[in-house]
Amino acid sequence: MEAAAKIILSKGRDEAVRRFHPWVFSGAISRAEGKPVDGDMVEVCDYQGNTLGYGHACSGSIAVKLFHFGETRPCDDFWYRKLSACLQLRKDVGFAGDLRSNAYRLVFSEGDGLPGLIIDYYNGVAVIQAHSTGMYLSRMHLAEALKRLYGSGLKAIYDKSAEALGKSGAHSEGDGFLYGEESVAEILENGHRFQIDFVNGQKTGFFLDQRDNRAMLGRFANGRKVLNAFCYTGGFSVYALAAGAAHVTSLDSSRKAMDTLEVNLRLNGLETERHESVVDDAKAYLTRMPEDFDLVILDPPAFAKRHADRHKALQGYRYINAAAMKKIKPGGFLFTFSCSQAMNREMFISMAMSAGMEAGRDVRIIHHLGHSADHPVSIFHPEGEYLKGLVLRVE
Repeated sequence: MEAAAKIILSKGRDEAVRRFHPWVFSGAISRAEGKPVDGDMVEVCDYQGNTLGYGHACSGSIAVKLFHFGETRPCDDFWYRKLSACLQLRKDVGFAGDLRSNAYRLVFSEGDGLPGLIIDYYNGVAVIQAHSTGMYLSRMHLAEALKRLYGSGLKAIYDKSAEALGKSGAHSEGDGFLYGEESVAEILENGHRFQIDFVNGQKTGFFLDQRDNRAMLGRFANGRKVLNAFCYTGGFSVYALAAGAAHVTSLDSSRKAMDTLEVNLRLNGLETERHESVVDDAKAYLTRMPEDFDLVILDPPAFAKRHADRHKALQGYRYINAAAMKKIKPGGFLFTFSCSQAMNREMFISMAMSAGMEAGRDVRIIHHLGHSADHPVSIFHPEGEYLKGLVLRVE
């Protein structure tokens, strides 16, 4: 693997890289030796010319995303070695090789030392989503590494990068299979069965980050009347019904997502009068819903994808949380989440406090929630912790 250029950092601007932070901002660069373009592999050096690592050149304020630290240049076997290390971690934490689960996130971007790359594994299907041009241009090398890693157990590899990168320039080919052809996967998660439409579904097809939180919900759902708002394909609904919920209402604005939810209920033998599907705007429903739910789940899409949108997002989160708190039965529970990376945990807790005050309810934190262990966060890159969740007792 040859570097297209050298990036020389300004004097005293190498500390973050030496602490294994994977981002090099444009303001930290003294000069470039060569003319790298978006996606090129570059060598990053300190002011004296000592090699600090290698990464992909990016356009924007983040000029380089490092995927390898140290003086040694990445070898031809690099991608296979990196993916092997990712798989080993999933085995070590019990996510790969689990007889009751056969889906997990294999690569979580900066958390696995591969900024700009997501790979989800769904029972023999690997879905790649590149969030940088460099990773997109490396997709065929990644596909070869995946085939070597999984062998005959790999049925298909699907590239789903267009959602993140658009369909212009280097990404003009759009999404498609890099290997095999398997349009729908069926997975097991903690013994529950789910159909995954990775071609047409949101993100890579399923929200694997909520795996542990869905299991947590099962401990609360027995005998309770549950509302699963922003339910998508019904992950929380399946867990609640399987755990013995008295009744579950699944709410989402997407008819297509609700159709998949119905498939998932059938797969688990949960077609029952204890479940109701509602296709509606969640905000509107929350304001007029009956005051008889014992447990409400709020797992909305990201309200803020940029720091500039944070204030508006906080208002949106407070609105839906206050609306839910007003209607939950005294002694009930609220599972509330934010996947907005621009909002940190402290802001999220502060929002919940404001919502409780607006609702006029006494609210206590029972659990702090986050993404599951197949979404590791580098201690040197805390920005990787995007999913915040709380289990709240509402009196």
